[in-house]
Amino acid sequence: MNFENKKATRQSYGEALVELGKENKNVVVLDADLAGATKTNMFLKEFPDRFFDIGIAEQDMIATAAGLSTCGKIPFASTFAVFATGRVYDQIRNSICYPNLNVKICATHCGISVGEDGATHQMLEDINLMRGLPNMTVISPADDTEAKWAVRKASEINGPVYIRFGRASTPIIYDENTKFELGKGIQFGEGTVATIFATGIMVAEALKAKEELEKENINIRVVDIHTIKPIDKELIIKCAKETDKLISIEEHSIIGGLGTAISEVLTDNYPKKLIRLGMKDCFGKSGSASELLKYFELTSNKIIDVVKEELN
Repeated sequence: MNFENKKATRQSYGEALVELGKENKNVVVLDADLAGATKTNMFLKEFPDRFFDIGIAEQDMIATAAGLSTCGKIPFASTFAVFATGRVYDQIRNSICYPNLNVKICATHCGISVGEDGATHQMLEDINLMRGLPNMTVISPADDTEAKWAVRKASEINGPVYIRFGRASTPIIYDENTKFELGKGIQFGEGTVATIFATGIMVAEALKAKEELEKENINIRVVDIHTIKPIDKELIIKCAKETDKLISIEEHSIIGGLGTAISEVLTDNYPKKLIRLGMKDCFGKSGSASELLKYFELTSNKIIDVVKEELN
């Protein structure tokens, strides 16, 4: 697989919004003074009368999106993840999820790959916050193609959706002919040594590890869990039965994120040890995305080391 062709999923988000806007006049976009960074400015340029910059008032943005949804609009509300889930949690819970309104919350700049902005802006708890809310669908796309699918799928779902996008450019894994299904993971390989469950930008790292391990005749499988909620219980149980070791990796806290969601499935259906790789109950630091991913051991090399350690 070619890992050199890269694109930031926030860019994919902006492009997908424009396509949706052309097809559906009910699609409207809201932002909180960050349209250039979230790439919603692409939609603003094409459809200025359907774009609302609420300013640095994220709680108002969510409440306004809720109101628009009651008028038949399909609002996409965007800002950085730390603001899109943390600052506005009360509004999401009570104004969107409780009445089950048709609002799409699309957060960019998730995880430590935000980079130099540091711990205050590196949102590591958003999956935890969003998947705990009744009625909320949670999607964490791995690349450009999957991000565009997620945006389109969100527009088709009648209810709250949270989508997680990144700041940094990441490898393009899928082509436009890939078929995605909500709540269904994507499996790479049939290896029985281990299953690596990954989400978001960690899918590419897991696939890199898979390629390197195959050179040493260590055959693993990688599963892209793009939908955190509803999660693919059947595939998780299948992999638990068919492979010796189970590992999850996420650019998110290991508390309440992908690893926790998988552990819940295993506990209820097929108890088995899961090694969780991610942010270990800590805040991030300031540095480049590549430096931070290496520092916090969210890399293909870490996956390789863990697989080999478990084999020994």
